[in-house]
Amino acid sequence: MKHSTNHSTRRGPGPARRIGRSLALVLPVVLVLSGTLAVTRVNWSGSTSNSVLTASDSVAAGAAAKSRARAPQDVLRDQLLTELQDKNPGVVLTHLQQAVNGRPSLAQHCASIARTLGRAAVHIYGPTRAQSYARPVCDTSFASGIQSTHD
Repeated sequence: MKHSTNHSTRRGPGPARRIGRSLALVLPVVLVLSGTLAVTRVNWSGSTSNSVLTASDSVAAGAAAKSRARAPQDVLRDQLLTELQDKNPGVVLTHLQQAVNGRPSLAQHCASIARTLGRAAVHIYGPTRAQSYARPVCDTSFASGIQSTHD
């Protein structure tokens, strides 16, 4: 009996190679998506609240936060007005000057913030006492704000 030594060769990749290539394409996508979803489920804030965000919730929350984002000059104005309730206008004007020195982009808003502080100081301290704190911060706009409430 004669056995043939002629082995038939396949043309093209076998089923194992096709499965391997499919996994190589699909597996990274699955891992990235599952990792992203797992990260959104972790409570990163440290609070014990039971709030869990899904990926779509976090995208919506990010968009809402951007729409609520306030301009830096508005944030600074509100901080200084709050500070004016507890501290004298001289301290608040110093903080305004430091903020403008630290962030030069606020310089264009310095005069309007100082005028607002001047008006608020008149309401809190009265015109005479508020005027005693006036100094040349932002081109004497603080004094201008005091004067505008006096007229």
